Amino acid sequence: MNFSVNLRLPTSFNTLNSPKPFSTCFTMSTASTSPPISATYDRAEAVKQFDNTKLGVKGLVDSGVKTIPSFFVHPPETLSDLKSRSITSEIPTIDLSAVTTSRAAVIDKLRLAASTVGFFQVINHGIPPDLLRRTLAAMKSFHELPPEQRSQVYRREIGKGVSYLSNVDLYQSKAASWRDTIQIRMGPVAADRDEIPEVCREEVLEWDKEVVRIGEVLLGLLSEGLGLGAERFRELVEGRVMVGHYYPFCPQADLTVGLNSHTDPGALTVLLQDHVGGLQVRTEEGWVDVKPVPDALVFNIGDLLQIISNEEYKSAYHRVLANASGEPRLSVAVFLNPGDREKMFGPLPELTSEEKPPLYRNFTLHEFMTRFFTKELDGKSLTNFFRQ
Repeated sequence: MNFSVNLRLPTSFNTLNSPKPFSTCFTMSTASTSPPISATYDRAEAVKQFDNTKLGVKGLVDSGVKTIPSFFVHPPETLSDLKSRSITSEIPTIDLSAVTTSRAAVIDKLRLAASTVGFFQVINHGIPPDLLRRTLAAMKSFHELPPEQRSQVYRREIGKGVSYLSNVDLYQSKAASWRDTIQIRMGPVAADRDEIPEVCREEVLEWDKEVVRIGEVLLGLLSEGLGLGAERFRELVEGRVMVGHYYPFCPQADLTVGLNSHTDPGALTVLLQDHVGGLQVRTEEGWVDVKPVPDALVFNIGDLLQIISNEEYKSAYHRVLANASGEPRLSVAVFLNPGDREKMFGPLPELTSEEKPPLYRNFTLHEFMTRFFTKELDGKSLTNFFRQ
């Protein structure tokens, strides 16, 4: 059943000068089934009111909600797919310490992972375990700041140095996802140091340096896996965006998701996840849990690398389940991209021939990313849009 409420929010909500409190259009679901929508329900207005609080999903949880707003409820086809049990397979694990003695073997393993699953975990990558833990803790500290502090950087303008928001596709998606995000631009023009919240500033800057290093190593090996020089993909680390995702407890985790099924638009994604779990990747056999491995990093191929490799490497659908555990889930992703947004990209000439012609047209990175941010975060419509 549905009922409409005037949601009683904590005092901190009233300090934000929100245009108006949540009203009767903010409809809540009370059962673990996809609810019918009331004829008086105004989804657009409910989404706008939620966004105007500038407090994200964390604000809803802090207010004590026991049922999720209707615009977070996903359609039956999505919910039924969530009920399908993940298979017991695991994504490949690459031991990077072996590169000094068995470089060719490591390259072969990377090539196989990138050309099939599109996901792999990397262990013995050389990043101090203490920095892994401090980075996750710093992102958690930001998301758990008092509401009036984190709301100061809440904004939706694409291109800003730092922005905190809930759901980058909130106004385009069929249903919202149960997570909040802080996004920090790291290159080619990085956010001003003072713009990065102090509670996570030092860890963000330190983590970015390590990501550049490990990103160059992995992209070099992936380039060699295509028969190219190790420096061929060097430019793909120049444009970087770091995101810190926060997935709080969801009281109706079977009605929504933490992150909808999608592929990443960039070249390569470097992910640090905590121990809670919930990330899944879709393979030919079905959905596979990307189980947290202590001190490991998760890498996945993005749409841009699929395109420039002329589909030698494959981007993969992945999603995050809504968090039903008693503690929040944290992850930090860095999306690696070229830095020159006006440069033309497409399948590399070295990887095309009469026998294997280019599968995609050329485009600027600006066109590519603009297309991504004007669509719903769902599916592979980005690569399909540029296919010849």
